[in-house]
Amino acid sequence: MNILFFLTPKENVVYLKDTDTLAEAMETMKKYRYQSVPIICVADGHYIGTITEGDVLWWLRNHPREMIGELTKAQITDIERRRDNEPVRVDARMEDLLDIIVQQNFVPVLDDQKCFIGIVTRKDVIGYLRKKVDKASRMNSQKDGIDIRAAL
Repeated sequence: MNILFFLTPKENVVYLKDTDTLAEAMETMKKYRYQSVPIICVADGHYIGTITEGDVLWWLRNHPREMIGELTKAQITDIERRRDNEPVRVDARMEDLLDIIVQQNFVPVLDDQKCFIGIVTRKDVIGYLRKKVDKASRMNSQKDGIDIRAAL
């Protein structure tokens, strides 16, 4: 199976630009209720990394209260990130994707020039696998003459 089957294209993904400020990042995370958001370079479309709520909270903790007014000046690329979501190339094997998606909520997908083209979410992968399991269960139930829906 090709990972493009699971791809949410860039135009449907909430992401931040490397030129955004910390205040803009916080507003985006609040608006969409996301705990982490990918950061994309405006100039070339490359994936830079992932900013998380934790990264923002650590920045706030490490800066005196008088620095809070600096939220509109601090660039998100200046914020120390604990860990970026590991990306995969568009031609990655499904096994590689699954190894990564176990560890993070979404996997950034990059093209041959390392440009961000979208994400694969853990939710989409689990939903697909759930349908496969349900289908296999129904097939086994029919083979055994058991209606699983009636048994539940």
